[in-house]
Amino acid sequence: MSILEGQSAIVTGGSRGIGRGIAEALLQAGCKVTICSRNEQQIEETAAELRQQYPDVIACRANVGIESDVLRLFNSAMARFGSVNILVNNAGNFDGGPLEQLSFSDWNNVIDACLHGPFLCTREAFRVMKNRGGRILNIGSISAQRARMYSVPYTSAKFGIQGLTQAAALEGREHGIIVSCLHPGNVLVERRQNTGSEADNEPMMSIETIARAAMAMLTVPPDVNFLEAIVLPSQQQYLGRG
Repeated sequence: MSILEGQSAIVTGGSRGIGRGIAEALLQAGCKVTICSRNEQQIEETAAELRQQYPDVIACRANVGIESDVLRLFNSAMARFGSVNILVNNAGNFDGGPLEQLSFSDWNNVIDACLHGPFLCTREAFRVMKNRGGRILNIGSISAQRARMYSVPYTSAKFGIQGLTQAAALEGREHGIIVSCLHPGNVLVERRQNTGSEADNEPMMSIETIARAAMAMLTVPPDVNFLEAIVLPSQQQYLGRG
């Protein structure tokens, strides 16, 4: 039996890509899973596909950068499954370009999804988990360690995720709430296929590889925090990248 058997998990940005991969891995491990996305059609279609094999999955349309949507997301999970034992903060957005050309809207689109959302979801998870314990896994990026050109909003948000992880892990310690961060390198998600851009021709990992890494972090013994992991293609530029 899996260590996660019967637990309830929320995965944000779960309609495709890394989020869907982690959601499916959690379902395979016996979890009950709530997935969310801003796109209602996509998240309902994904949930319907997953339910063909796993009955305990529900969909919730939610923009994690909006407080009321996050409250509704957690209420939906609690109403259906009675608890939230695992939160995977995966939802994100990317806007970039030369710094002097970035609009405030470009900045906010990324910060809302990549930093405000994880804060709001982590806060709600703490409220649920404080008397029960639980695990929170933030999906960061190697951009939290090494910046790429023309990525000011994304890099700033992912550096923020690293700080959020460490501060929340400290606060959660006495309550049995374990907070960790997984920093992926290049992953061959849908938006990076056949784009023709130079960055998307770099070495890539599969979604399944990152899902396996996430599960490794979520399935260590309950007295262990796999605090941080960097997972990237062995040939991808990282040290000295720019």
